[in-house]
Amino acid sequence: MEPRIWLIGGPTASGKTAISLRLAREIGGEIVNADSIQLYGDLRILSARPTPEDVAQAPHHLFGVADGGEAWSVGAWRRAALPIIADIRARGASPILVGGTGLYFRSLTHGLADIPQAPPETRAEAEAAFETLGETAFRTRLGEIDPAAAARIAPGDRQRLVRAWEVYLAAGRSLSELQAATVAPLAPGDWRGVVIEPPREALYARCDARLAAMVEAGAVEEVSALMGRDLDPALPVMKALGLREIAAWQAGQMSRDAALAAAQQETRRYAKRQATWFRNQTPDWPRVSATALEDQWRQFLALSAP
Repeated sequence: MEPRIWLIGGPTASGKTAISLRLAREIGGEIVNADSIQLYGDLRILSARPTPEDVAQAPHHLFGVADGGEAWSVGAWRRAALPIIADIRARGASPILVGGTGLYFRSLTHGLADIPQAPPETRAEAEAAFETLGETAFRTRLGEIDPAAAARIAPGDRQRLVRAWEVYLAAGRSLSELQAATVAPLAPGDWRGVVIEPPREALYARCDARLAAMVEAGAVEEVSALMGRDLDPALPVMKALGLREIAAWQAGQMSRDAALAAAQQETRRYAKRQATWFRNQTPDWPRVSATALEDQWRQFLALSAP
């Protein structure tokens, strides 16, 4: 296989890590994290970060580099990832970006808008408008200056609706206009994207089994340590799959079995949302649909051939 930048995406528990490791060994590549929770050092087990044995097989970058008290955005990740990608290529190796955070990939292949940070008073103004008007009228008002955003933002997504309005107040241009003016940092011929997407029932079974194994392997202790820091619940690390349910169990609010079942259900729902995102946003990326690792690898090789 010719040297290139590899983008390996897909839902949680789909087999991305195993494929990326196999590819890295085969081509002498280096793995770059593209998962928003695996950035944080606090939850190695619960976030399914590569094990020490995995890391020993190939160079890994951007895993566990952030503290749970930090809030990394898509832009922060991209600013960290681009120099790493450039350095790997400068050394004649192939960067292999792997993860389930689709917006990370999109920021590389479609660009990321240079959106100004709105001052607190502007944010407060946008929030007040939403409270006064309600979602329906607020969306209609947003549609007058940014019809594309008003149409694409999902019902009930207050955060993104308010964000679109505050961007207009701060920049004098709509969010959609700013996004349309972006330039992708990766040239089309420099990268190849592949989605690992096994059948849904097999994927769900993997999600359930992996979460149960995480609980046995030390995820509970990780959650207890993180909760003991009394961090802002709005921080990204606090949204890790399984954290809320395990914390409730530890606090005596749920039984172990109920917490595990609830966490497994939420993980399955999240995997479904990830699969839907990749299906809608990367329809032209080839799919690895096999379940077993060896079958996935053979299919990956066939799909990735020049």
